Amino acid sequence: MHVSLRQLKVFEAVARHLSYTRAAEELHLSQPAVSMQVRQLEEEAGLPLFERLGNRILLTEAGREVYEYGRTINSALQEMEEVLESLKGVSRGRLHLAVASTVNYFAPRLLAIFQQRYPGIGLQLDVTNREQLVRMLYDNAVDLVLMGVPPTDMEVESEAFMANPLVVIAPPDHPLAGERAISPARLADEIFVMREAGSGTRQTMERFFGERGLVIRHGMQMTRNEAVKQAVRSGLGLSVVSLHTIELELETRRLVTLDVEGFPDQRQWYLVYRRGKRLSPAANAFREFVLTEAALIAPPKGFSRLSEDGA
Repeated sequence: MHVSLRQLKVFEAVARHLSYTRAAEELHLSQPAVSMQVRQLEEEAGLPLFERLGNRILLTEAGREVYEYGRTINSALQEMEEVLESLKGVSRGRLHLAVASTVNYFAPRLLAIFQQRYPGIGLQLDVTNREQLVRMLYDNAVDLVLMGVPPTDMEVESEAFMANPLVVIAPPDHPLAGERAISPARLADEIFVMREAGSGTRQTMERFFGERGLVIRHGMQMTRNEAVKQAVRSGLGLSVVSLHTIELELETRRLVTLDVEGFPDQRQWYLVYRRGKRLSPAANAFREFVLTEAALIAPPKGFSRLSEDGA
């Protein structure tokens, strides 16, 4: 077989997204160019690598085999690039980060300062949900991930770098607004606006109430923090969110935090990467930067005040 690295790279992107369009966008190629590379690879393999089911494409058995080998080859090539970059020093290189959507409320502050210090490092940032972050870690598709709850079903290195206090939010005119030391049991009759299943915030929220023998009433389900906040402001229910996501709403009194016993629920943000992964100089520089300075650059506003009020 005369398979090119370009063909494998294009095929890997299509197989990962199960979409020619998304692969073309990622690789900055036209869709016909992506289709041609896949077709040439299929000709070399002598077997179809994809099959169509309605509007969807799926990997064939041969496609799954090629995908696994392609991932191994691409990973080895990436490692080679990182070793070569390490010989050039940390003044240049590439860094691919993925962050949870909630992290993106403070990630730009971190990246702006990091970029000022290391202007020769090219940055790629993906902002997505927990499910996709875990998939990226599994595929070893990014250098580092910033998230709330590290996965427990794969071998990863996870290092806490900053407080992530979770709070109960309500509209300012809610009957419980202004009350002190609210028992969690009093929230059992309230409707909660939820993040999607699998969300780190939702997992923490359900664990908090479950440990106290309480079942929360699910209202609307949202996939974005902004949608959750809008729903709460409109009176559709309470919610549990990271304090990082509501700085503006607290300043403008569009939302309030409820003084519920056990809240703020003191969680952490984590820097996560695959165990055994050799970090490039650029990734190592960002890791050290985040672990030593993130809590000083982007602490959750109002954290000290909430802690004192709840004391």
